[in-house]
Amino acid sequence: MSLISADLPRAAERPGALAATVSAVSAFSADLFTAVARSSSGNLVCSPYSVAIALGMTVQGARGETAAQILRVLHNRDATTLADGLNAIDLALASRSGEVPGPDPDRPQTIELSSANSLWGGQTMTWAQPFLATLARDFGTGMRVVDYEQAETARAMINAWVSQQTHARIPELIPAGTLTRDTRLTLVNALYFKAPWRTPFEPEVTRTAPFHRLDGSTVDVNLMTGSGARFTSGPGWEAVDLPYAKGQLAMAVIVPDRDQFAELEKSLTDGGLAAILAGFAPTQVRVGLPRWIMRSQTQLGGVLSALGMPLAFTDAADFSAMTTQDPLQISAVVHEGFIAVDEAGTEAAAATAVMMRVTSARIEEPRSVVADRPFLYVIHDVPTGVPLFIGRMLDPNTT
Repeated sequence: MSLISADLPRAAERPGALAATVSAVSAFSADLFTAVARSSSGNLVCSPYSVAIALGMTVQGARGETAAQILRVLHNRDATTLADGLNAIDLALASRSGEVPGPDPDRPQTIELSSANSLWGGQTMTWAQPFLATLARDFGTGMRVVDYEQAETARAMINAWVSQQTHARIPELIPAGTLTRDTRLTLVNALYFKAPWRTPFEPEVTRTAPFHRLDGSTVDVNLMTGSGARFTSGPGWEAVDLPYAKGQLAMAVIVPDRDQFAELEKSLTDGGLAAILAGFAPTQVRVGLPRWIMRSQTQLGGVLSALGMPLAFTDAADFSAMTTQDPLQISAVVHEGFIAVDEAGTEAAAATAVMMRVTSARIEEPRSVVADRPFLYVIHDVPTGVPLFIGRMLDPNTT
């Protein structure tokens, strides 16, 4: 396997690029999660940020109405501005990893947060130099050359790369049969996160407690008990923000009132998600949170088409800024998420692949937030406000 890349270093953050793209990613995150939740049942975890990165790379090779539709779905008007902004977010997130002081001064804690990109182009293809330059400058990647005539071999190589980047939490992103001899390009983002809570839950106080499912039935779960640092509430819901070590990353747990879960999911769009993440204030909160571990895989082609970018999946797609050798269209977009939450902290991973083929309020008294019924959660970056993972928990005993 060879690597084709422009001889350009990763770009530094451009002034003003961060804020607008954070708003766009937050809006896209709400749109995508709501659409996926509407078309699926059961527990869900995904990373719209990972999807945004993969589509952000894809749109760099699009032109005309194809590009315009993808940019509208991503709440952006210009591919260059989007690339600048995603690069700025990625550079900011890269600084979150490393060792931080823990409760025991002799045992520092480690935070891992990494986002990696890769492109896998067919060996018979010639790629446009401006496209390769953008990949190197704003996404930190080149083009790996593979033989799609041996589609399963190519699939194994891509899946192995994703598995390595996600510490084996996403071992097989691309299902068998997804790549074919007509595949010309696969664009991939892999996101990995692992961090301890700033204030760990005490295992000795974890207890068995009932969790009330949407259908009115109950199931026994392992309910952790601890404290949170920030609180907010709104019509029909309340939320606690649980910081990880160092405090730059946190998990927002949003618990609706009884019979208000569907309304809460709907409220995330039109700025609702960003408002929740921006609304937390320092408050003493007692927290009850179940332990859970789960994964989910989603085919996003239909969802993204419905959100407003159908042209990219048709013979009329224009990706001529990638290559003029063969007309290309998106054949599939696959996404997989993983999350494990326990007393010590959280591990989460996600990966997205875009496959392209040739065309044919503060209070004085302590509050209590107990997630003993279906709830939403968002792992987010506190300084920028970027949501990294978003999910819903309907039954903690279902993986």
